Amino acid sequence: MDAEHDHGATPDGVELPTPTAWPMLAALGIMLIAGGFVTSIIVSMVGFLLSLIGGIGWFRELFPLPNHEIVPYAEPAKRAAPIKISPRRISHLALGAGGHRAYYPLRVHRYSAGITGGLAGGAAMAVLAMLYGLILQHSIWYPINLLAAAGLPTMETADVQSLNQFHLSAFIIAVLSHGVLSILVGMLYTVLLPMLPARYEWFWGGIIIPLIWTAMLYPMFDIVNPALATHVDWVWFIICQISFGLVGGFVVFKSQKVETMQTWSLAARMGVHAMEAEEEER
Repeated sequence: MDAEHDHGATPDGVELPTPTAWPMLAALGIMLIAGGFVTSIIVSMVGFLLSLIGGIGWFRELFPLPNHEIVPYAEPAKRAAPIKISPRRISHLALGAGGHRAYYPLRVHRYSAGITGGLAGGAAMAVLAMLYGLILQHSIWYPINLLAAAGLPTMETADVQSLNQFHLSAFIIAVLSHGVLSILVGMLYTVLLPMLPARYEWFWGGIIIPLIWTAMLYPMFDIVNPALATHVDWVWFIICQISFGLVGGFVVFKSQKVETMQTWSLAARMGVHAMEAEEEER
C-alpha cells in the first residue's frame, strides 16, 4: 500500500504517537501494589505513588491533545520489495474424500495382534536369554535375576553365585516387567509396521528397529539397571532383541488388517449413514 493512503501518512513520513515511559512507570506501580499484599504495606504505598505519578504523566501525554511525531520513511533502497502474487494454484482436498495419501495409513493392525505379537516376541527373547544363562553361566536364573535387578535392590548388589540361584521375588518381578514391556512394544509395532515400506517391512521391523532401541538403551543401563549394565553380554543381548523383533514383528505382520475411519466419508464418520438406515427401516 502506498504511503499516502496509510492512516496518518504525510509527505515527509508517518505520524505516530511520541514514545513515552509513563505507561511503564504506571505498570511498575501496579505491580508493587500487588506485591505489597504478600510483603509489606510500605511496598503497596510506594507502588500506589508510582502508579499515580505514571498515570498523571500518561494522561498529560494524551490530553488535551495527544503528542505525535513524524517518523520519516526509509530510503527507497531499504524498503521491502512489493509482494509478488504467484499465478499458480493448488488443488484443495475435498472434505470427507477418501482414498488419497493424506489419510495414510489406510489399514492398520488390530491392537490384539500387538498383544499377541508382543507376548510371542517376549517368549522368544526369554528362551534365548535362558539359553545364554544355561550355556555361559550354567543357570537359567542368571538372566532372570539380572532383569529383576531393576526393581529389586537385593539383586542389584548380588554376586554371581546368588544370581545363579532361584529367587521367587526376582522371578515374579522379572516375569511381570518383561511381560508388560513386551506387550507395550508389541502395541507399538501395530502402529509402526503399517507406516514402514511394505516390501521391507520385515527388515525394518525385525532388525533395524531392535538395533535402534538397543542403541537407545545403551546409555540408560547404568541408571535403570546397573547390575545388567555390569554383567550384560552385548552380543547375546542384541541377538535376543532381534529375536523379539523378528518373531513379534512376524506375528503382527501376518495378522489381519482393518480399515481405519480415515477412509470413511465425513457423513460415515459422523454416523449420518446410520441415522438414514434407521429411518429407512421405519
